[in-house]
Amino acid sequence: MQLRVNMKTRFISATLTILSFVVPTAPLAIPLGSKLLKQIASIELPGPAGKRFDYLAIDPEDHLLFIAHMGAGNLYVLDMRTNKVVNTIPDVPGVEGVEYVPDLKKVYTSDAHENQIGVIDLATMKVIKKIPTESKPDGSTYATPFQKLYVSDERAKAVAVVDVTKDEVVDMVRFASETGMPQYDPVAKLVYVNLQDQNIFAVIDPATDSVIGRHPVGRCRGNHGMALDPEHHRAFLACEQNNLLAVFDLDKNESIAYLPVPEGADVVKFDPGLSRIYVACYSGAISVFEQKDPAHYSKLGDVRVAHAVHSLAVDPATHRVYAPEQEESGVPVARLIVFDAIP
Repeated sequence: MQLRVNMKTRFISATLTILSFVVPTAPLAIPLGSKLLKQIASIELPGPAGKRFDYLAIDPEDHLLFIAHMGAGNLYVLDMRTNKVVNTIPDVPGVEGVEYVPDLKKVYTSDAHENQIGVIDLATMKVIKKIPTESKPDGSTYATPFQKLYVSDERAKAVAVVDVTKDEVVDMVRFASETGMPQYDPVAKLVYVNLQDQNIFAVIDPATDSVIGRHPVGRCRGNHGMALDPEHHRAFLACEQNNLLAVFDLDKNESIAYLPVPEGADVVKFDPGLSRIYVACYSGAISVFEQKDPAHYSKLGDVRVAHAVHSLAVDPATHRVYAPEQEESGVPVARLIVFDAIP
């Protein structure tokens, strides 16, 4: 009996010794995350430092990136070929949403501090008009064939519809919920909007601006951020209240997958070339997910970034990721970080 006990003890000891060498390599999230994005540039922005940033938008024809500096009331214009700030456009108080309208060479800003939509002419890089909304304009999307801009008028519980040929609000689509990010689907020719108080995904027909669908988003709570994969009929929803990314099937009108994200999930972007989804999280991470196929998704890792980074843009031509910082290790900054995606 004593011999068996000793042999058993030696076996357990040997096993633990082996495991002591194996365990340290087991948690893959941290090393894997560090291999997903490689920082290639850190660009100082005009500032002031320590003020909140919000959405970004890309002009792919002229290789321009528009950066909303919400707390400063500025819109910065960055040349993505040189990583130089080429313009600072003031007079956009509390700018949140930014939308590029290619056919008119204009940019529209959601200026929450004055409840107006700014119209910027890219030929002069100046605000040429302001369009009144009701309460806290936020994210926006452009339905190109209809020449309409859809702006989340968040606290008004509505989506403002702007005719960009007139630069006037022509309709207010109202809901019983604050509105999150809207997105235009060029395949289905529909506008989607998150109803974040009700955990509902709403569908607007831009031909009539009527609501033609309201669909529950399953376990997702507080669906605010959204990105689309129109080709595969998928929407990606940031669930702010329970730290999930929900994959929503636009044919079945239901969520088909839920993946974990750190706290503070906000802006979501999809890179179709790499089949990657990025989620900027206020707690200090960019979560990266892979679309293996339209029915299967996996988390690749969390890339650590500065606290309060909650917005990003992805250039589908270069696969570069752009994220503005308002602080670094607790020190106020005004900075843009540029990453190369590592396949």
